[in-house]
Amino acid sequence: MKTFKSQSLDETLTIASKWLINISNIYNETDEALIVGLSGHLGAGKTAFVKCIAKELGIQDDITSPTFVLMKMYDVATSTKWPWRRLVHIDAYRLERREDLIALNWEQLVANKYNLILIEWPEQVGLNEFEKSAHIQFEIKDGAYTIVFV
Repeated sequence: MKTFKSQSLDETLTIASKWLINISNIYNETDEALIVGLSGHLGAGKTAFVKCIAKELGIQDDITSPTFVLMKMYDVATSTKWPWRRLVHIDAYRLERREDLIALNWEQLVANKYNLILIEWPEQVGLNEFEKSAHIQFEIKDGAYTIVFV
């Protein structure tokens, strides 16, 4: 478990960049998508972290929380060094059970090894730490964002 503190978006970008390098080395040769659970209270920095990951992946789109649409997908720039071709951003805050993921074509998303799936509020749909490839906990403490890689 590693803990980082961030007091700005630039610091979060640095943390996200280092994490992305590390995680891509670990999961580069998998047969399925990389699923990353992002947990924490409202406003704790989950979507800001996704924005930083998207920037590192060469995505030019404006990244916003998919709270009401549940999922947004972004193509990763083909010129990047990353093993993924698509960033899938899911916000499960309004979902109540695992079966709710079926409407998002969950099985197909997970089966595609070129997908990097970042899912906010994974506990809402019963995705525990053993079912995710990675888990990140976000907190606000003493005026700074705390990012814990579990």
